[in-house]
Amino acid sequence: MSIRSESPADGVAPIVHADDPLILHRDDALIVLCKPSGLLAVPGRGALLQDCAALRVQRAFPEARVVHRLDMSTSGLMVMAIGAAAQRRLSMAFERREVDKRYVAVVAGALEAPTRGDGWGDIELPLAADWPHRPRQRVDAEHGKPSHTRYRVVTHDSANATPHTTAHATTRVELQPLTGRTHQLRVHLLAIGHPIAGDALYAPPEVIALAPRLLLHASALAFMHPTRGESMVFTSTPEF
Repeated sequence: MSIRSESPADGVAPIVHADDPLILHRDDALIVLCKPSGLLAVPGRGALLQDCAALRVQRAFPEARVVHRLDMSTSGLMVMAIGAAAQRRLSMAFERREVDKRYVAVVAGALEAPTRGDGWGDIELPLAADWPHRPRQRVDAEHGKPSHTRYRVVTHDSANATPHTTAHATTRVELQPLTGRTHQLRVHLLAIGHPIAGDALYAPPEVIALAPRLLLHASALAFMHPTRGESMVFTSTPEF
């Protein structure tokens, strides 16, 4: 089953407002939505951080339950469960890395394509909380948890870019996180010298200025339906 965010399933519509999550699919066990950038996935701490994608969905579908989350600045696909049993099965699928997650990002600089035959490269750098600078994370060889991101170059977005130029060059990449650490994609790309455009938390000022938002989008989710056992695949094209 494949559903694109530009074409919601029959009878499934946006909730209320233009900046609300777009509901792409709903059945008796799950809801798949596309979260806009700038909206929390789940409630934060304090009264001013309660508005979020999960609560907006729950206003329309009170039985919906949180399974996973995206960073506030990240847009794209999220899945919520209907009921405790489906939530438990979907949560276990994420924990066991049985969910294939893909992202699209635009990074600063002309990232050189991996030379491996399949076009994919690996970033394997342990990550830990940067306690003096919370909520930032950092590469930490001593205390960090194993973290693994696969990446491939899609396009070099500057006509004159080469792997050795950086000024005003950007690269569109596809990412596959094989672990799910906080800010993993953002920190891994920063660590190899290519921070994500518009990343106000990690990028230097000139890279923040490349975009009005973080150019990171959860573009695909593939998993087994928690009750039917069938393969479910959802895709969403980013606005950038």
